Amino acid sequence: MKKNALVLYKNELSLVTETGEKITVVYEKKGGGVESQRVREKDVILLHEGPLESLKVARAAVAYNGEDERLAEAHELLREEGDACVTLAAVAELAFGEFTAQSAWAAYNAVRANPLFVQADARVVSFTLRSREDAEKIAQKEQGKEKEEGARKAFITRLKAKALSLPEDAHYMQEVEAFALGQSQKCRALTEAGFALTGEKAHELLLATGVWDARKNPHPARRGFSLRSASEPLGPPPDEMRVSVAHTALAIDSSWCADPDDAVFFDGAHLWVHVADPAGFVTPDSKADISARNRGSTLYLPEGASRMLCEQSLADYALGLSEYSNALSFKIALDDEANILDCEVLKTRLKITRRTYEQADSMKDSGEFAPLFELAAKNIARREKAGAVTVNLPEVHIHADESGVVITPVTRHKSADVVREMMLLAGEAAARFAFKNNIAFPYACQQKPDFPAVIPDGLAGDYLRVRCMHSRTMSATPSAHAGLGLSMYSQVTSPLRRYGDLVAHQQLRAFIDGKPLLDRDEVLERIARGDAAAVGASRAERESNLHWTLVYLLENPGWTGEAVAVDIKGYAATVLIPALAKQETVITSKKIALNDTLTVKAGKINLSGLSAQFIEA
Repeated sequence: MKKNALVLYKNELSLVTETGEKITVVYEKKGGGVESQRVREKDVILLHEGPLESLKVARAAVAYNGEDERLAEAHELLREEGDACVTLAAVAELAFGEFTAQSAWAAYNAVRANPLFVQADARVVSFTLRSREDAEKIAQKEQGKEKEEGARKAFITRLKAKALSLPEDAHYMQEVEAFALGQSQKCRALTEAGFALTGEKAHELLLATGVWDARKNPHPARRGFSLRSASEPLGPPPDEMRVSVAHTALAIDSSWCADPDDAVFFDGAHLWVHVADPAGFVTPDSKADISARNRGSTLYLPEGASRMLCEQSLADYALGLSEYSNALSFKIALDDEANILDCEVLKTRLKITRRTYEQADSMKDSGEFAPLFELAAKNIARREKAGAVTVNLPEVHIHADESGVVITPVTRHKSADVVREMMLLAGEAAARFAFKNNIAFPYACQQKPDFPAVIPDGLAGDYLRVRCMHSRTMSATPSAHAGLGLSMYSQVTSPLRRYGDLVAHQQLRAFIDGKPLLDRDEVLERIARGDAAAVGASRAERESNLHWTLVYLLENPGWTGEAVAVDIKGYAATVLIPALAKQETVITSKKIALNDTLTVKAGKINLSGLSAQFIEA
């Protein structure tokens, strides 16, 4: 290697300034100026032996622009000579009539840019020869890339201005949609346009550019949930011995319930709580079990339900959809104050009659309903004596379809309280049964709340109680559930909807059948994974309900409603809006007291940010 030779070092044009055991090369830095480096000779590729006084001379040489025809002629001559690999010098001398140190860099760039020549991996810069056909294909591909790059630059300009050309730009926006739905962690379009790389910003752009309309709900997908129900089919219930129950139990639920999974009956001595029995087929680590564990729970959205278990299997496993239903039944012996004396767990077959809450309320004094209402009252009194916390915050039912969004306040039915109390008794009885029989089991626990000395009346008091409550936890060790006023408790009445309930049923059935049970660690691992997924589903539900509430306000711009003050700091009041079941902060025009009401309306609505400003009407 000679001094002042022109070389390539890490693909950068460089000049050799010193030789020896190692050589010194200088090259231009990307930010300006020059830098020198001591390197091994094998680390550089010779471009021209030189001598060349400086890099500036090589870079200043006239570029060989528009020389494609002469390079094509040189290519033909070299092909005719049968050379498989040719040097840069050979190509340059044929095409340009010379190969000098001053022109070497320009020649190198001209030959490298021509698709007829392919740079070879060699110590001296050399090229292999492509056929004309292959070169034309490469050239067309490069032209296509240039055209696409130009079109994309034009799209980015339109995206920055939020003025797309649809439907032509729709395919570019697919990456923005994927990012907004949580299907991708990167989005080249947002980065190139200079926007924040957040799902909220992507959602905002999709709305602003008309790719999405306001009714698009991205939140379940962003949380990793499908809007489709589980597809893993459940086979028919297993053919097994079941106790034939003489009575007809009552399945009491809302009028829109499509998956009833519990029914009740009181025979004067025992409370019977019958629960859907999918665990007869969904055994631990089966495909349906793993699918349910990953979902955690059924996802109930205003636009429909995404079920934890295959929807097509409801006819076989939900209660009251056929003449006879199979159930896992809790036969609970109670004393006069609704304390649990004993519990049997049975696999049963029985008839079930379905009733809505409205129907049950109207029949509360009848022979079949009156004992249930009486028992519920006793259990409420028992739990309250033990410190149970009761709150009555407003609730709504939101339904969304092509015709619009309907928000209906949930009417509080006495029969809903009855069902709740029967389910609590079943959960308490199941927990006691599992503990007594040393069954590893998922227990629901809650620490005692830290209430202040004075709690206001009305909604303000309910709001404060909720804020003081600790979160529920799941454990394989029984502990008190302070909010319910129970010394031990487990959820067992919704195995079609909640994975923890399904695990509980799997354990109970294994015990009844004398089969191996999951151990404590296995139960903990399953309920931890299922509970984590259920928490995600709950967040997706809350976000979806808020989304559709904001859509409702956008579609009803004249809406006004009553708000109740539940917390006050100066002129800033935290209010609950019963008609929307929504909590907001409102700046009031005058000082108000707790539980005072004011009329509010929606101000600025940020759909992508899931927020709305409410002001006095």
